[in-house]
Order: sequence, then C-alpha cells, then structure tokens
Amino acid sequence: MSKSIRIIMVEDHPEYREGIALALETESDIQLIDQFGMAEQALKVLEYDTTADVVLLDLNLPEMSGLEAIPWIKKYCPKIKIIILSQSDNETNILNAIHLGADGYLLKESTLDQIISGIRSVVDGGASLDPRVAKFILNTIQTKVPEPNSDPILSKREIEILRLLSEGLMKKDISERLDIGITTVATHVRRIYEKLDVVNAPAAISKAYKTGIFSSGHDS
Repeated sequence: MSKSIRIIMVEDHPEYREGIALALETESDIQLIDQFGMAEQALKVLEYDTTADVVLLDLNLPEMSGLEAIPWIKKYCPKIKIIILSQSDNETNILNAIHLGADGYLLKESTLDQIISGIRSVVDGGASLDPRVAKFILNTIQTKVPEPNSDPILSKREIEILRLLSEGLMKKDISERLDIGITTVATHVRRIYEKLDVVNAPAAISKAYKTGIFSSGHDS
C-alpha cells in the first residue's frame, strides 16, 4: 500500500477548515495530520516535526501572514509542498507567493475535487494552479520580453514534458501521454529543475516563459 499524503492545514476560519477536513477524510491516500488557525502555531510544530508532505496555507491570517510564513516553512521543511488556499486573487499576492516558493495557488471557491486533485498534483511534482491564476501568470510573463536564449537549455523532450506539467498533468498522465515510463518522466522533471535552477513546477514554468524556452520549442 502506498504511503498516505500527510497534510497540515493553516486556516483561521473554523467552518472552512472543517469542510476541508471532512472532505479529506474520505480520501484513502490523504491524511490530515494537523490543523491550525495561526501560522505561528504551525511553525512551532514544523520546526521539530518534518513528516508532513503538504501545507494548505491561507494568506490572510491573524498576526503572521501566509506570505510571511512561506520562507519559514521552507526553512524548516525544504521538501514540503505548499499550496496557497486563499480568497485573494490579488496579482501581487499570487506572484509573491510563487516567488517565495509556493507550489500551488488555489482560490477558496475551488471545488473540493479541485483541491484534492491539486494536492496529488504537487506531491507528484506538478503544479496546482487555479485556471484564472494560471492565466494571469501566463499573461504577465508573456508581456515581458524573453531573455536571449541562443543555446537551448532544455532538450525537446524536456520542453515537451514541461509543457504538459504547465497543463496540470501528473507524472503518470505524462507517462501515458508520451508512452514512456513514469521513472523516465521523473528523471526528466528532476533534470528540468536542475537545469533551470528551480525547486518546483510553477517556478520552472515561469522561467520557461521568461527565458523564451517555450518559444524556442514551439515548432519542435
């Protein structure tokens, strides 16, 4: 039996927190191990207990905000995945969260199925972005002039896989789409992150647009 995905939720609205908790209870591969109303409470636990796989993090929290908490979470648990789950579709908040290391950004109006799918996606190495958030990021990046990229950083296959990640596909989906082994996909994803010097899929996708990588691979 595969290991359960261990979740910590940081959300100051008890009713919303309870709704998410009840939904996660029905998933056999996801376990909500703790929930907090303040970032400071979560950080005290994460400083000594690094067994969580994903943090569902609200931005608008009392005292320390979600944005302020991201660097601390990454410091205590570098491998943990962070999904912002917020009412805010503020452009600055979105870009700051991803820049600080968030692996996903979902709006609270997302369905429970979208949230659960997002959790599985980031654990699998993909991105978890609300469609409107993804569109905003894409539009923001595409308005910038790509940096010169005379020598391709990524291979054609790596660009192809990164494009599929940007569409929200998980590694097993990419494996089926390209008819290659899931281990091969995982190896490509790891090399993509290494070559682009990033830690997650949203950062890789952002850098691919900013550096013109996707443009260079468009006709391949």
